[in-house]
Amino acid sequence: MSIPGSEDQPVASLDNVSVRFGAQEALRDVSASFAPGAVGLLGPNGAGKSTLLKVLLGFVTPTAGRMDVLGIDVAAHPQRIRARLGYMPESDGHIPGMNAVSFVAYCGQLAGLPRSDAMQRAHEVLHYVGLGEARYRNTETYSTGMKQRIKLAQALVHDPDLLFLDEPTNGMDPKGREEMLELVVDLATRKSVNLILSSHLLPDVEATCDRVVVMHQGTVATQGSIADLKGLRRQVFEVRIKGDVDTFIAALEAEGAECHGTGEDLLRVLVTPDQGPRDLFSLAARQQVQVRHLRPSVPTLEDVFAEAIGEE
Repeated sequence: MSIPGSEDQPVASLDNVSVRFGAQEALRDVSASFAPGAVGLLGPNGAGKSTLLKVLLGFVTPTAGRMDVLGIDVAAHPQRIRARLGYMPESDGHIPGMNAVSFVAYCGQLAGLPRSDAMQRAHEVLHYVGLGEARYRNTETYSTGMKQRIKLAQALVHDPDLLFLDEPTNGMDPKGREEMLELVVDLATRKSVNLILSSHLLPDVEATCDRVVVMHQGTVATQGSIADLKGLRRQVFEVRIKGDVDTFIAALEAEGAECHGTGEDLLRVLVTPDQGPRDLFSLAARQQVQVRHLRPSVPTLEDVFAEAIGEE
């Protein structure tokens, strides 16, 4: 369910939050705002995404800063917040010897549902995530993809106001991954569930979310609407050349452009505001390389991510 009257109020926010584990600083002066709807928490493994979620859940106490979730101070009322959240963790947390419907119903009872309501909801959410026919099987017999689905089911069983999804497609085959992302989109659109999707996979975030917070080495590299972040980007060209690619890239970067390989013998070149195709051809001629292909390209979230990381 969505939160009434909260269209402009963040569902979660952090203000100058830092977290240290011994000598390691997992989060460093993080300020971020998560708007209602579907927001991606994007970054490579080790960027601090899971720690950020655990701070918002009240599982980890920061060394500095303040966090609010659903308008509630996390430090003051962590249990009140957790009662209104659904959390799909990255690691498995199944109970051996329990079948799926009993496990999900038990999670519902832990969240405060009466036993009969919890069992009814367990059947409903297991059907929703595609485990209806397997709901009486013990969870330890499940495949990796099925275990991901049951983690989503237990996060949904108590009808939370906000859903945290930590790497929801981990270990899934392509078909299962696509189906999981379709579920996330359905939750955010048709069912109007507010959610934060944490992932190191750019396509997963771009396929499901309207906004993004990009993490890098324990800090926020950039955040905002994906459409706006793409719109603020410099112009992008796809370029294929014949000749010394490394020398051409070095010359482009010396002129202030950025280059990213695509793995398909193409370069994505992000030019400065005063550069255009004529400048690329001129530079290629000076470097004695031949431009075989050049065309404007639509900015992607990968471009946003690459530039944000490069700015750190």
